[in-house]
Amino acid sequence: MRSTRGGLTSDRTDAVTLRDVAKAAGVSISTVSRVLDDRTAPSRSATAVRVREIAEQLGYRRNTFASNLRRGATATIGVLVPRLSDTVMALMFEALGRAAGKHGYYAIVATSGDDPTDEWNAAQSLLERNVDGVVLATSRNEDPLPAHLRDNGIPHVLVLRTDNESPSSIGDDETGGYLAVRHLIDLGHTDIAVLSGPLFTSSAIGRLAGARRAFTEAGLEPDPDWTIETGYGIEAGAVAGNQLLEDSKRPTAVFAANDNLALGVLSAAHRHQLMVGHDLSLVGYNDIPLAQLLPVPLTSVHTAFDQIASTAMDLLLDRTDNTSPIKMALPTLIPRQSSGRLR
Repeated sequence: MRSTRGGLTSDRTDAVTLRDVAKAAGVSISTVSRVLDDRTAPSRSATAVRVREIAEQLGYRRNTFASNLRRGATATIGVLVPRLSDTVMALMFEALGRAAGKHGYYAIVATSGDDPTDEWNAAQSLLERNVDGVVLATSRNEDPLPAHLRDNGIPHVLVLRTDNESPSSIGDDETGGYLAVRHLIDLGHTDIAVLSGPLFTSSAIGRLAGARRAFTEAGLEPDPDWTIETGYGIEAGAVAGNQLLEDSKRPTAVFAANDNLALGVLSAAHRHQLMVGHDLSLVGYNDIPLAQLLPVPLTSVHTAFDQIASTAMDLLLDRTDNTSPIKMALPTLIPRQSSGRLR
């Protein structure tokens, strides 16, 4: 079957080749190959624009498999996350998948939990599948895995967390923690609790540092019993929330270092018959989709997942520099009803 599009004819029973596109465009095969290589930034020259138009009209589709065989690559990127039941990690993986696709790569995921041995085994399973690089969302302080990848010349990048040595694409967690607590202070709160998340992660360390900077700037001395190291899960937030709210002297506001923790605090507040946004102000972090859909929409610090993912892919695919710097995406505070002025 033959079809004609815009004056160009193609045989739909056979795959359109680079040679077909080159002949129709009146250029060399090497020129077509260069123009249609989606691993490089697209040229805006008149020739390149014409080649792409003709390739589209002819129905040309790049044979990624054959191209990768020639390069000794698989066009796959391995992504290692603690768990996909964590909304933040699921959002991060989806963003990485979109970013990888723009470069002609496909992202596959492995989960590791929080145990370093399981993390090592999960990373090994990705490498055994000959991925072209690894994205780690699991790094903790003194984690040996990034160092192992560096020592063995394995392309990798860290996202959301950093070990301060490997290429990393993260949010500016210190600024985010500062924005959260500064917002509560500006609303008149001085009795503010902070649920930090696990301090074996750079994200928790940064958010706590930002919170402390806001306290210092305002001349406040937070109650040390109200700064609680936690996990990042909803249950951890509920446990810490109960601990804070069961005493007669309780904080009027809580900064939870991720939205799951904030959901746990919401549960604890309900159990203690406190109305969030009225009796207790609450700020979360990451701005997951659920945050704005809660009965009392959650004030949260928005994490730019797509920007972090895009930067991570740029760092990962830059094979000329394995000492790439840490790149940070600025967060933004999204005020909603959960944070009210001190009454």
